[in-house]
Amino acid sequence: MTDIEINRKAKKENILKIAKKLDIEKKYLECYGTDKAKIDLKILNKLNDKTNGKLILITSTNPTPYGEGKTTMTIGIDDAMSYLGYKSLAVLREPSLGPVFGIKGGATGGGYSQVVPMEDINLHFTGDIHAIEACNNLLSAIIDNHIYQGNKLNLDLNRIEFKRCVDLNDRALRNVLIKYDNKGLERLDNYNITVASEIMAILCLAKDLPDLKEKLGNILIGYNKKGKMIFCKDLKCVDALAILLKDALKPNLVQTLENNPVIIHGGPFANIAHGCNSIIATKMGLKLADYVITEAGFGADLGAEKFLDIKCQLANLKPNVIVINSTIRSIKYNAGITKEKIGLEDLDALEKGICNLDAHIKNMQKYTKNILVCLNKFTTDTDLEIAYVKKHCQELGCKFQVSTSYVNGGKGAIEVAKEIVNLCNNQVDFKPLYSFDETIINKINIIAKEIYHAGNVIVSKEAKEKIELFTKNGFSNLPVCIAKNQYSLTDNPKILGSPKDFTMTVQDVRLASGAGFIIVLMGNITTMPGLAKEPAYLKMKISKNYKISGLF
Repeated sequence: MTDIEINRKAKKENILKIAKKLDIEKKYLECYGTDKAKIDLKILNKLNDKTNGKLILITSTNPTPYGEGKTTMTIGIDDAMSYLGYKSLAVLREPSLGPVFGIKGGATGGGYSQVVPMEDINLHFTGDIHAIEACNNLLSAIIDNHIYQGNKLNLDLNRIEFKRCVDLNDRALRNVLIKYDNKGLERLDNYNITVASEIMAILCLAKDLPDLKEKLGNILIGYNKKGKMIFCKDLKCVDALAILLKDALKPNLVQTLENNPVIIHGGPFANIAHGCNSIIATKMGLKLADYVITEAGFGADLGAEKFLDIKCQLANLKPNVIVINSTIRSIKYNAGITKEKIGLEDLDALEKGICNLDAHIKNMQKYTKNILVCLNKFTTDTDLEIAYVKKHCQELGCKFQVSTSYVNGGKGAIEVAKEIVNLCNNQVDFKPLYSFDETIINKINIIAKEIYHAGNVIVSKEAKEKIELFTKNGFSNLPVCIAKNQYSLTDNPKILGSPKDFTMTVQDVRLASGAGFIIVLMGNITTMPGLAKEPAYLKMKISKNYKISGLF
């Protein structure tokens, strides 16, 4: 059966019953039908004095065209924890419509480790991303209306920093011309995809409504003609923007195929944004459950680094365990093995490609020693291949387990869950890679050299000038959010494995003063993806009775 067929046949429990597993009273729920609900933030006052549960971060090696199943593993571990009798909760990001209709398809797990209702979650869900998009584009409309109505703030049309967004892959929007009717004014601009927007980041990094409003007010919208920074609060529209986000700020409760609770909230990309679910959802989860299993997008070089260096430092979080998801196929892919041969036993290919897994293990060991490598098993994997990877991981000083949750659901991840519980008994030794007090250039260099293993970083003239400007205006103490391709440790997606001493190029930097970080664009990365030659939407169908197929 396909993922959508498995999901559709699931025996869902009423969301009120799912909430009871976390001791959430009905008065704190806003139900969307019988299988989805928002959790009122008032519950945080009740939970304030509760001891936090254990925080487990699921990350991965660099993604490949085959998919490594990080979300599948996260859900499988959550279900396995419940089998073992623990009060567990998975806290995930919401899928973006861009990848859903683009290359990846849906992002709600796979096989027998999925969240339900998959169709709703992958499409409009509870409307959070639409609210973020509307909020973002309202601010853009307010900026352009201000210019049209006389430009009292004297905004420089060539230095408007805030961008419109849409949650679709549309490369035609990378360059647009905005004209102000008969005013004779115009400016060049471009769109971001919604999940890479600053509003998405703000929602995910806000602690509560007052903090959300403060962050919205601090958004840099542009510069006036004298070079002075102009912020969103100067337009006196903060409350109007916050009104559009009042419901989106509340986390969403759903369930796994095995009827265990899952919170889904926020969905920033990890290659061009910070790649983590919301601080509110994570902190709420830590009060509701004994074990919180969360994930960060793409490989450990992107999502995990940002989770650990940005989210953890801003929210005062410390993961108890980091799980690195990998596959035999991804190791062979990093050895240059073609699709036709990737399912054949090949120990030589493993030996050549395992350097990519090595890099991620050693990188994560810079943050903590509580590391578990979990192999997501496929039917083509042989015992000899699994034994080779296990021995290799143990030689690097980290634990190793195999998951079959795609085929067996939670039962296929029980040994993984047991190992996580054991590791959670260890001392929490987490430390971030850098201090916010480092200079912007130093922070970029630390990540490029320590995580990507670059030998040299070239910063473009334009980027240098912006870094000097941000520093002059008091923003040098913000963390940096690297935007680069996800397929390679380098800024070139074609360079696989674990290269050393290469050169990376900073093409541009952007100030996300509302979200509270500096975006660093590496190589040829763009904040508006395009559709592939054969996008996922080509396989999607809807019948006359509204039955969907091809949404995976």
